[in-house]
Amino acid sequence: MKKLSLLLGISILFIILAACGSTDEGNSGEGSSTDGAETATTISIEHELGKTDVPVNPEKVAVFDFGTLDTLDKLGVEVAGVPQGNIPEYLAKYESDDYTNLGSLKEPDFEAIAELDPDLIIISGRQSSLYDQLTEIAPTIYLGVDTTRYMDSFKENLDVIGKIFEKEDEVQTELTAIEDAITGLKEKAEASGNNALIISANDDKISAYGSNSRFGIIHDVFGLEPVDTNIEASTHGMNVTFEYVVEKDPDILYVIDRGAAIDAGETTASQLVENKLVENTKAYQNDNIVYLNPDYWYLSGGGLISVAEMVEEITASVE
Repeated sequence: MKKLSLLLGISILFIILAACGSTDEGNSGEGSSTDGAETATTISIEHELGKTDVPVNPEKVAVFDFGTLDTLDKLGVEVAGVPQGNIPEYLAKYESDDYTNLGSLKEPDFEAIAELDPDLIIISGRQSSLYDQLTEIAPTIYLGVDTTRYMDSFKENLDVIGKIFEKEDEVQTELTAIEDAITGLKEKAEASGNNALIISANDDKISAYGSNSRFGIIHDVFGLEPVDTNIEASTHGMNVTFEYVVEKDPDILYVIDRGAAIDAGETTASQLVENKLVENTKAYQNDNIVYLNPDYWYLSGGGLISVAEMVEEITASVE
C-alpha cells in the first residue's frame, strides 16, 4: 500500500513538472522576458513611405534627418552614424570620429551604411527616392515634417520616436513646454498687429515663402499675419525681386540665409537684403529685419531643439 502511494506521488510530480516545462516553452522566444511578462521587441511603424517593423531601442541607428538627430540628441539617445556634411553648428559633436560618416544628405554612402550594419535607418525628404535601396540594408522609416500641417506632423514624428526608444514621458514633457511657448507667442503676435514677409537669400537671389510653405509655421502656427496671402507654396519658395519687397512693405521682414547654411561661410544676406530699395520699407526703418538662424530653419527643422529655438526667435521679434 505504501509502495502504491509512493508511486502515485511520483507520477503526480512528473505531471506537474511536465506542465511547467510546457508553459516555459510557450513563453520563450521573441516578445518574452525572464520574469514571464511579455515585452515587445519590435513595433510596426506606419510612415509616409510604407509600414516597417522596427526594433525597440535599436542599438545602432543611422540618421539622415537633422531634425530627428536634434530630437534624439535632446532625449539622450545615442546614434551610430550620420551624414557629416553640413551638420548644424549646434550638433557639431556628430562630426567626430565617434560617429560613422554616412556621406551627405543627398548622396548617402551606401558602402559605409552597409559596413555600419545599422538596426534602424531614419530618413526624410532628401533621401525618399532611395528608400527601397536603404530598406535592403536595414529597416528604414521616413520622419520628415509635412510643412502643410507642421505641428501635427511634428507631434506624430515625436510619438514614433518616443515609442521606438521608450521615451514617451520625456517627449511629452518637452512637447508641453513647446506648446506653452507657442501659446504665449501667438498672443504676442496677435497683439502686435504686425504683418510679416519671409524670404530666403541665396547668392544674389531671394525667394518668398507664405502659408503652408517650408517656413509657413511663422504664419500658420505662430500667428504672424502674412503680408501677401498669394505666395505660391513650394519647397524652394516663390522667386521675387526687391521691388516686390518694397511693394508689399512688411512690418517685419524675416530672412533665412540659405547660402550660409549650405556653404557654412560668412553670412552675406545682410549685404544683399539691406539695399537702397529695402531702406524704404517699414521693416528696415523700424529695425525689424530679422535674420533667422539657418541651422534651425533650413537644416534641422522639426526637432525638439530646433522648434523650441524657432519659437524663441520669433517671440523675440515681436516683443
